[in-house]
Amino acid sequence: MSARILDGKKIAQKVRDRVAEDVKEFKARTGLTPGLSTILIGEDPASAVYVASKKKATVEAGMNSFGHELSADATREEVLALIDELNADPACSGILCQLPAPEHLDPNELTNHIHEFKDVDGLTVASAGRLSVGVPGLRPCTPEGCMELIAEAGVDLEGIHAVVIGRSNLFGRPMAKMLLDADATVSICHIHSLQTAEIARQADVLVVATGVPGLVKADWVKPGATVIDVGITRTPTGLVGDVEFDAVKEVAGVITPVPGGVGPMTIACLLRNTLKAAELQYAAREVATV
Repeated sequence: MSARILDGKKIAQKVRDRVAEDVKEFKARTGLTPGLSTILIGEDPASAVYVASKKKATVEAGMNSFGHELSADATREEVLALIDELNADPACSGILCQLPAPEHLDPNELTNHIHEFKDVDGLTVASAGRLSVGVPGLRPCTPEGCMELIAEAGVDLEGIHAVVIGRSNLFGRPMAKMLLDADATVSICHIHSLQTAEIARQADVLVVATGVPGLVKADWVKPGATVIDVGITRTPTGLVGDVEFDAVKEVAGVITPVPGGVGPMTIACLLRNTLKAAELQYAAREVATV
């Protein structure tokens, strides 16, 4: 029997609806409106589309959206000065610097210049440190979205074997830590792993994020496993994931499609992080005035 397909759009809408309700409560309680500031450097068409969709979703959730567009030749000093300005702006709850940036700019420097309480992408060294030691903070949106999908699948992670294929700082490492924090037994495979297929076959939950289309075959998957496909690549025949969907869905118990699986969850979790950032900053201001 074919796997149950997790509808990321439907699940993401549930998260967005909850965020919108929580934003109303926050505004009534504090008199403040959370705001997301996006920074777009250059004119990359895909980045422009991503930023536009995030801005639209922010407004739909009842929050303010502030767009900042810089030319592709913007200097390091200009970009850092803008981030400094947004770090100091109380109307700005969260800062999202859309990547990739032009080659003359260091994306790590730009990301880590964002204050940790405004790091709605959850990608600064400070946010990574908080996740690493289990201190509350802002978490990376895509792994958070995957955790929501796993919960929606009805999976109890305690004690089960979860395998993450991919070890990037952007996804693989934080994903593994979140699974570990949920009491799963976690394995990480990467480009140098020698027995990836064998390890993947042991997974009760298999999360794949490599950018290699169709990497995971049906014989890599344990019957009945939950498969979360984070990869997305544009090919001549359309968008595809890292999992051979048609074959794997006949083995897995639950699977996410590409597109329409993880992607919508990332934006939903970005909205939730923006509200969470507003709460962190409000609490900090309240403490400072005592």
